[in-house]
Amino acid sequence: MFQSFAMGVMFQSPPLLSALLVRFLLMTAYSVQLPLLRWKRNAFLAAICILIPRAMDNVATFIHIQKYALGRPVVFTRSLVFAVAFMCLFSTIIALSKDIEDVDGDREHGIQSLAVILGKEKAFSHKFFFFFLGWFGKVFWLCISMLLIGYGCAMVIGASSSFSTTKFVTVLGHCVLASTLCLRAWSVDLDNKASISSFYMLIWKASDRITSGQVKIFIDLVKLSTN
Repeated sequence: MFQSFAMGVMFQSPPLLSALLVRFLLMTAYSVQLPLLRWKRNAFLAAICILIPRAMDNVATFIHIQKYALGRPVVFTRSLVFAVAFMCLFSTIIALSKDIEDVDGDREHGIQSLAVILGKEKAFSHKFFFFFLGWFGKVFWLCISMLLIGYGCAMVIGASSSFSTTKFVTVLGHCVLASTLCLRAWSVDLDNKASISSFYMLIWKASDRITSGQVKIFIDLVKLSTN
């Protein structure tokens, strides 16, 4: 964290410093055992601690590159809005799914996560329809449903692009991701912590790949806007 702050100061970038400060404060509130803190015990506050930093990272990176790296006026693009919205969705799913494997421990320690309140899964007979019914189900299938909707929106937006390469890569890529998600979700044993943890790490790694990849995408988009 100190190294990150040092880089923010070195770059003389208020947006990067602001994003780092907000992340530091929220992660402190999330984990520190002090009165009015330890927000991980509350499902809503825990989700806020995960969602806001990831959304701010995208915006701060974009502003830094556009204004402080390239000296251009800040113009929020459609691609940035989509990236922030998609990462907010992804962060919400991470916040919901992270507690599934710790339901028993959270219940013993009085932590009212959504997984504790609603349960791990929805008991309905035909899992084939989970992506339609998951919104009314319980946490695991709710997360899968939200991810599939996010991938579906990405495919629709990609298909509307005027660039054929972007259209092809976006639609095909998210179709593959959605298919992989379905196959992995189908094999998860919600009574097996190792199985749940493996699936959660898959989502987390995918989120990290998206976040790191967006930095390069933002640079490319801003450079294109200067031509």
